[in-house]
Amino acid sequence: MHLAELNIGRLVAPTDDPRVQDFMAALDRINGLGKRMPGFVWMMEGSGEPGTGNTENNIGDDPQFVANLTVWEDVGALETFVWGTVHKQFYERRAEWFELLGEQHFVMWWVDEGHRPTLAEGMARLEHLRLHGDSDAAFGWSWLKDAHRFRTGGCQPDAA
Repeated sequence: MHLAELNIGRLVAPTDDPRVQDFMAALDRINGLGKRMPGFVWMMEGSGEPGTGNTENNIGDDPQFVANLTVWEDVGALETFVWGTVHKQFYERRAEWFELLGEQHFVMWWVDEGHRPTLAEGMARLEHLRLHGDSDAAFGWSWLKDAHRFRTGGCQPDAA
């Protein structure tokens, strides 16, 4: 089994606004780093236009509501990318670029090797987590006994 993750957020401004310029300018670099990491399997992609990442994979009709969907070989590979690379510097600045949603915005679940989840599948898993809490079907970091780095690098309640 591989580990899928969906992280959603609503940008504080449109993608061409100066308030999110640092975030948008770093997307290709951070996504490229993720793709080169040991244990990386797959990422939902956008058009491939430079500097857009996969922000075209927005949620509903709101272009500021964006999603990141990836698959990893295991939790250790994902944790290393999130908190053991330059990604952590951008993760720590997320409150500058994303609104505080006030509800769960990150979910993980196990997928068969070779499966590429859709955004709709990820949103359904996120809704399951919101309604039922951690379970085998949908979970956060604390559900994974092999996850350790999130305990010191994880989301603080005042950030997106």
